[in-house]
Order: sequence, then structure tokens, then C-alpha cells
Amino acid sequence: MSNPKRVIIDYKKLTPGVLQLLVQKYPDGYGDRDIIKFKNIKGEAIEAVEVTTIDTIFLVKISSKLQRTIINFDEADATVLGMDNSSAHGFSSEEE
Repeated sequence: MSNPKRVIIDYKKLTPGVLQLLVQKYPDGYGDRDIIKFKNIKGEAIEAVEVTTIDTIFLVKISSKLQRTIINFDEADATVLGMDNSSAHGFSSEEE
């Protein structure tokens, strides 16, 4: 992966594709070791988890809602959203 695009995304702006990537990487939720901590341009402390595609690194800001969404997401949700493993990479991202 050469010079991937880096995107910080909030839970509220998750696309179905990024959500599916999160569920695949963290099927039982994420732990303390998975959390990346940094300060944004305003100096605010941010905690995020990382998922990657071929050309993009997503840092998804974490919250208790994100944890519940990952844990409660299942294959039925993927089917309802019309997603499978191949469609997770065909989404558009929203930068903050």
C-alpha cells in the first residue's frame, strides 16, 4: 500500500462498507490494544480503531454506540444491507 489516503470518520458517518470492515476485523468488539489515541488539530484527545482498504486507512472514532453496533451486527444485517465481502471495498468515504 503506497501512500494510502487517511480518513478520520465519526460513528455517525459510518458507511455500510466501513461498518462491515469493522465487524470483520473486530467480530467480538475491540479491546484496549486496538485503540489508537491521538490529538486532533484542536488539541482534543481522540480514540479510534483502524480498518484499512486497498487505498485507504480509516480511523473510526470510538464510542459506546460503536461497540454495541459491532457486537450486534451479524450476517443477517449484511444481507439486509445488500453487502457481502466483495462489496465492502466499493463504498465512498466521508471525511471529517
